Amino acid sequence: MLDSTYTKRGKMENTTAKRHAISIAVSMALLSSVAIADDHDSLIVNATRLEKPLYSVPASVSIVDQTAIQSGKQQLGLDESLVRVPGVFMQNRYNFAQDLRISIRGFGSRATFGIRGIKLYVDGIPATLPDGQGGVDSIDIGSIQRMEVIRGPSSSLYGAAAGGVINMYTESGPRDKPFVEGRVSIGSYDFTKVQLKAGGQKDKLNYLVSISHTKLGGYRDHSGTKNVLFNSKFRYDIDGTSDLTLTLNAVDSPKADDPGGLRRVGNTFNVDLTNPTDAQRNNLRFDTGESVKQQQIGLLYNKTIGEKHELRLRNYYVFRDFDNRLPFGDFSRLGIVPSGGVVELDRFFVGGGAQYSYSDALLGHKNHMTVGVDIDSQQDERVNFTNIVDSPVVGPKSLDQDEEVFSWGIYLQNEFSITDSLELSAGIRYDEIKYDFKDHYFVDVTDDSGKIRFSEWSPQAGLSWQVNTGVNLFANISTSFEVPSSREFANPTAAGGFNSSLTAQTAINYEVGVKGSLSQISHYEVSLFKIKTDDELVLAGTNPAGSDFFENAGETIRKGLEASVTFEALKNTDMTMSYTYSDFEFDNFTSGGTSFSGNALPGIPEQTAFVELAYQNPQGYFVIWDTQYVSEVTVDNANSDAAASYSVSNLRAGFSSKIGNSVISPFIGINNIFDKQYIGAVRVNESRSRFFEPAPELNVFVGLSIRFQ
Repeated sequence: MLDSTYTKRGKMENTTAKRHAISIAVSMALLSSVAIADDHDSLIVNATRLEKPLYSVPASVSIVDQTAIQSGKQQLGLDESLVRVPGVFMQNRYNFAQDLRISIRGFGSRATFGIRGIKLYVDGIPATLPDGQGGVDSIDIGSIQRMEVIRGPSSSLYGAAAGGVINMYTESGPRDKPFVEGRVSIGSYDFTKVQLKAGGQKDKLNYLVSISHTKLGGYRDHSGTKNVLFNSKFRYDIDGTSDLTLTLNAVDSPKADDPGGLRRVGNTFNVDLTNPTDAQRNNLRFDTGESVKQQQIGLLYNKTIGEKHELRLRNYYVFRDFDNRLPFGDFSRLGIVPSGGVVELDRFFVGGGAQYSYSDALLGHKNHMTVGVDIDSQQDERVNFTNIVDSPVVGPKSLDQDEEVFSWGIYLQNEFSITDSLELSAGIRYDEIKYDFKDHYFVDVTDDSGKIRFSEWSPQAGLSWQVNTGVNLFANISTSFEVPSSREFANPTAAGGFNSSLTAQTAINYEVGVKGSLSQISHYEVSLFKIKTDDELVLAGTNPAGSDFFENAGETIRKGLEASVTFEALKNTDMTMSYTYSDFEFDNFTSGGTSFSGNALPGIPEQTAFVELAYQNPQGYFVIWDTQYVSEVTVDNANSDAAASYSVSNLRAGFSSKIGNSVISPFIGINNIFDKQYIGAVRVNESRSRFFEPAPELNVFVGLSIRFQ
């Protein structure tokens, strides 16, 4: 159980905290009024699926570089580096069975596990399935060089589940001298991580190989994890105009325990839960958690034909074995029908794509056209068994079905330069997604097999205007759609097959913004947006088998402000600040006879802010301090309760010293330096009111890396 230090009832946001957070946004707006700029063309992104200067993209795009991802970091999760990006909110950092939950402008907040509503890519290979499920358990943070985050609906280029996009790019080997690097870190809660990385260039072949082992006991009972990750990239320059890249990735995670959510103080149920480190009792009795084995191979081919044509091809194969124990099962002695709390899943995920680009003058103006096609297939063999309480023995089978999802999409994007400083972009995409469930376990001689198909057009239009070398204005209208994932199709009745009453969620985004770089400001950005969503997919409850089931809300409205700025505060000291204001609410939603219209969307704070001071001494020393503020987070559609607002600060320091041909870099980090008690994750609409997952108190890690080159 949790006291009021962690949770808070009532109206969101206290006035003092709100004034403090808004003042950060005002300060950033004032800072961005300084004139005269840097060379902003040096920041190149692939947001439009082709290389393009960041400030000419008519959308909200953020870059996270290698220093922010790796330097002195614990490297437990992507949230360590994505926390600086406005509009992005993350939970479940310390629950590895549920996986990191990432939301962008509220898309993804409904996820009961893993990632929904946004698309993930690593080196051009999707980490999101055709049905919209995404995960980060196969991502090797220690080899990521750069991340690009597209904030807002992007289905015109990326298809379904693209309320936002995160593109990750791993390191390439250095062209001059090969290297070998070892990194070891240890810390609180039995944390250890060992990584070995090597890369270089041999004739036309560039290579990088990384392998790591991570172990964490966890702050809470029954929250430990273990995994081994392998990631590699080999790029062969065929003839100067074409290249072929091979990526190999594997993960073996035999353990990721789930401690479950806790209730607040005052509830007489499970009165033994008096400590935030406790696990939910049923999670202990059913030994909840997961194990994963996955192997992936990807191929990417790029060809430049003259100065006007470019061709990109990709192909990938993913094999995944997944076992999961959930906190429900055989309570027949209590008169509760046995249900399938043990999941065994074999998955084969395959796909490919082709993209052609043509650049030439049109009506005397620069013009760039891109057409492409994506094809993806997901095949799951799912078998559920009854989970036996207080026993490692698996009970009788409760579900046996094959689930196939096939998707294809074709898109067209055009960028037309009206003048040298004004560019118009427009695009459209058509997608089809087909589900085919085959039931092999008939209950009461009922075959719950079935098929369903979704199709959607996704248009987009944007305008970017370079006012001067430091000020770039943009506006866009973009769309997205999202289909239920395979697991979100669970029937309210607990039968097999799927819930045929669900429809696709659609959204339209209106946005304006300004961004650029100035003489004393390396980067700034301010965005205002409004998003109208129809048929929002929301968690409705739990069926008799213990599975979550979903329904469509009528309409939701999202209005928001996002701002960020990075500048040199002192000599050798950079300051980064970001702020997000999110006014997200149900506009028209009634469920079970109760109207939730006007309520805030659960799982999303109204305000977040981030401040970082990074000192880098020319002799190699660094000290980095950061603070994150998060306002209250409501727990359900009724807004009946909320996790209290909090501010958490972290500190890390280290230095690099060159000795001969090696560079030695020790580092230390202190998380939650002021030992705050706060909720790290909210389980949205949890049917038993077990909403809250406490985050760790003050904890420390130290490490050492040695690089030979």
